[in-house]
Amino acid sequence: MKKLADINNDFAQWYQDILTEAELVDQSPVKGCFVLRPYAYSIWENIQKILDKKIKQTGTQNAYFPLLIPESFLKKEAKHVQGFSPELAVVTHAGGNKLEEPLVIRPTSETMIYYMFSRWIKSWRDLPLKINQWANVVRWEMRTRPFLRTTEFLWQEGHTAHVSQQEAIEFAQSILNLYKDFVENYLAIPVIAGKKSDSERFAGADITMTIEGLMQDGKALQLCTSHVLAHSFSNAFEIQFQDKDNNLSSPYCTSWGATTRLIGALIMSHGDQNGLIMPPKIAPIQVVIVPIYKTEEDKNIVLLKASEIAKKLENKNISVLLDSDDQETPGAKFFKWEIKGVPVRLEIGPKDIQNNQVVLVNRLEQDKAKKKTFVSIDNLEKEVENLLENIQQELFKQAKNRLEKNINKAEKLVDFVKNLEDKNGAYKVGWCGSSECEAKLKEHKASIRCLLDTKENKACFFCSKSSTTDIIVAKAY
Repeated sequence: MKKLADINNDFAQWYQDILTEAELVDQSPVKGCFVLRPYAYSIWENIQKILDKKIKQTGTQNAYFPLLIPESFLKKEAKHVQGFSPELAVVTHAGGNKLEEPLVIRPTSETMIYYMFSRWIKSWRDLPLKINQWANVVRWEMRTRPFLRTTEFLWQEGHTAHVSQQEAIEFAQSILNLYKDFVENYLAIPVIAGKKSDSERFAGADITMTIEGLMQDGKALQLCTSHVLAHSFSNAFEIQFQDKDNNLSSPYCTSWGATTRLIGALIMSHGDQNGLIMPPKIAPIQVVIVPIYKTEEDKNIVLLKASEIAKKLENKNISVLLDSDDQETPGAKFFKWEIKGVPVRLEIGPKDIQNNQVVLVNRLEQDKAKKKTFVSIDNLEKEVENLLENIQQELFKQAKNRLEKNINKAEKLVDFVKNLEDKNGAYKVGWCGSSECEAKLKEHKASIRCLLDTKENKACFFCSKSSTTDIIVAKAY
């Protein structure tokens, strides 16, 4: 394994090094499509398992919809097709013949799902209808970076239909809160929640709500979104139901999603010069046991005790790996598992067994004197549980302090633009609501990340007009 690039001076290369050295992804033969290696996919499986349970608790059911969508479906909603047109991958031939109608590989599933909703929704008794699917999507990106922006990626997309707009808004907001809770309490990434500006809204939505994270290099990353859709989808696919007054009405719909981008956020939020740091609640491996021995006799004794310890920890629902590979030295194992970000390393050798103890190594702790602790085997399960909880809390605390430190208050673009260009960071400013002022940010590779509910700034960040809302401005991935 090679030395990682300097995280402070070459964050982009550091990120690429992590992807390779931690064995997360590999390049496929298709540009922009990446292979998720087992360690990365196991992170996604944990994300999926936790989110899926939370989503089902809202009364949403899982289903699956076709990958191929008739091209005419996308054309039914003008803003939708316009928004996705540059990113579409289209199948024109199949079975050796040209298709009568081209088929689009799904960039998102609103059109297919609302076509099905038109078949399933007939009465107010059928509402609310709440459906989610775990799937892959394809968006033909020109510039790709693993997890952050790829041609194909994995996600969950939820779609619901409601009797009233207020009910749809409330449900979309509840999903955003669900995402916020998950990202902060499991991924240990603090977020800023708000609404997107009109230009940043999802194609075909009336309202787009977002949670934004700030990575270690000061750039923002959109993590999850929740949308209240325009009635145009319901109208385009003729979704109608008989309401309680026997009148025909169209439902109000929502859509919302979280993607494998969350893995990229995890890397960029918590990594250090030595590699990944996995939050224990999402880590595929929470504890790695490294046995240390020299003779064959010591090996048998140490491995037997290590196996006993592993079983005890597993009985406490702790994810454990016993690294008994004889092809690597203990030092090589330490290096490997540190790069992969395993929260706790447990070392055990013959002398430790004699003293009824093990060595616990805290991946997060930078102070070498505090990094290692000797723990009695009798108290091990409780000590490990406490250490994992402390690491989880400390990761969030560090990330939250960094976020708060990097949200700068400002008034005019001219005053903060140089710092924005040179040092990144987020800026809380006022905005009059005009697209002309918003466009000025793009000249500096920045954008409005979200609109806030506050109104602390009196004037717009660019013009002389009064501010209608506070916004967060940043450069973003």
